[in-house]
Amino acid sequence: MLVEIVGGWLFNSLALLADGGHMLTDALALGMAWVASRLGQRSASDTHTFGFRRSEILAAFLNGLLLWVMVAFIAYEALERLADPKQVQGLGMLITASIGLAVNVLLILVLAKDRHETLNLRGAFLHVLSDTLGSVGAVAAAIAIMTAGWYWFDSLISLVICALIVYSTIGLLRESTHILMEGAPSRIDVKEIEQAIHELRGVCCVYDLHVWSIATDQAALSAHVVMRDSNLDRQTLLNDINRLLRERFLISHSTVQLESSHDLKAQNGDHPCRSGTACRLDDEESK
Repeated sequence: MLVEIVGGWLFNSLALLADGGHMLTDALALGMAWVASRLGQRSASDTHTFGFRRSEILAAFLNGLLLWVMVAFIAYEALERLADPKQVQGLGMLITASIGLAVNVLLILVLAKDRHETLNLRGAFLHVLSDTLGSVGAVAAAIAIMTAGWYWFDSLISLVICALIVYSTIGLLRESTHILMEGAPSRIDVKEIEQAIHELRGVCCVYDLHVWSIATDQAALSAHVVMRDSNLDRQTLLNDINRLLRERFLISHSTVQLESSHDLKAQNGDHPCRSGTACRLDDEESK
C-alpha cells in the first residue's frame, strides 16, 4: 500500500494511487474481517443470545460499502484526467505496479482455499482479488505509456478497475443485506418446509413459520404446529419434526411449538396457514 501510494505520487500515476488507496481500504477491511472472525467465536451471552456470528455478516456488508466509496473517488478523478491527461513516468510505474502484483498474488494463494467457508472470508478474498486486478491494470497501463505514450490509458485502466470492483461486490452486498434483513437462506424453500412438516403423521396445521440465517452456514427456524389429536405422543412428533428439518433441510437450530388445538392461533390474531398446509376438511372436527 505504502509503496504504491508513494510511487503514484512520485510518478504521477492515478492507477497506482487508486490501487494504493484501494489497498488502504483493504487493510481496514481485512482488519474488520479478522476482528469479526474473532468475535464470532465468542459464546452467547444474556445480551447476545445467538452469540456473535452475525458480526461476520456485518463486516462483509461494511467491506462492500467501503469498496464502493473508494470506487466513487477513483472514477471521479479518472474522468477528470481523461479530459486532461497528465504525464506519467512509465518505468517507475511499471516497477511499482509489479511489486504490488507480486504481493497480491501471494495473498490470493493464502486466502483462496478457505474463501467459500463464510461470507466474511469471501469479502476479504474479493478485496484482495480486486487489488490484484488493479495491479494488473497498472502494469498494462505502464507498458502502454512506455511503448506508445498513451498517458490517458492510466485513467482508462482506473475506470476499468472501478467497474470490476463494483461487479465483484454486488453479490456480496446483496447476500449480506439479505441476511441482515432476516431473509430466508437462498438454498431453502419455505413452502417446501411447510408442506413437509404438514405431511408428517399427526400434524394438522403449520403456521407462523420463520426461517432465517444466523450466519452464512447456520440457518434457524421457528414455527407453530397444531396436532391432529391431543392424545398423540408429543415428544415423538417433535423428534420427527426436528429430524426432518436436520436431515432434509440441514436446519439444526429449530424452535417448534406444538399445540393441541387452534385456540392459541386464534388468540394471536388467527395467523393464516398457507394453502396446502392447513387441516383438511375431513379433519375439521379435530379443531
